[in-house]
Amino acid sequence: MDIQENIINKVAQSALVTLDPAIFYPKGERFVYDIKDNLFQGLILREKDFREFVKTHNWEQYKGKNIAITCTADAIVPAWAYMLLSNKLAPFAAEIVFGDEEVLETVLFLKQIANMDIEQYRDQRIVIKGCGDTPVPVSAYVELTKKLTPVAKSLMFGEPCSTVPIYKRKD
Repeated sequence: MDIQENIINKVAQSALVTLDPAIFYPKGERFVYDIKDNLFQGLILREKDFREFVKTHNWEQYKGKNIAITCTADAIVPAWAYMLLSNKLAPFAAEIVFGDEEVLETVLFLKQIANMDIEQYRDQRIVIKGCGDTPVPVSAYVELTKKLTPVAKSLMFGEPCSTVPIYKRKD
């Protein structure tokens, strides 16, 4: 008895559009500048010493880098100190944020997503890919959902073969 099975790939036949958030991964080296290294005895920021450091430090080494400015020490750092660092980094750095590496990644992703052309997704059934080799912050998924909901026919999370429904427009 000959049994012939026709395997049909329903996922491939569906009109799903897969969007991989990794395409928004911003290029460029990341660097966290921790102001704790400028604190006297790890506790306080001496204005005179800090201004001297800012004046003599080689800021050109940060050329083209994405910089997060933070302080991991349990110290009170005045806002002007971060402002001085930002002022010196601005001519060289590609991006400067206040916060840790996670904040930096969030800002970089959000800037990329802000520039996406959402019209290509109008009236589409979209699956936002949920896993991959590139780490994607949750904030990027939230932003993509916010941007795509007004134009998409439906929005899902995961892989085309196994999705979690997020939104479906009522027609």
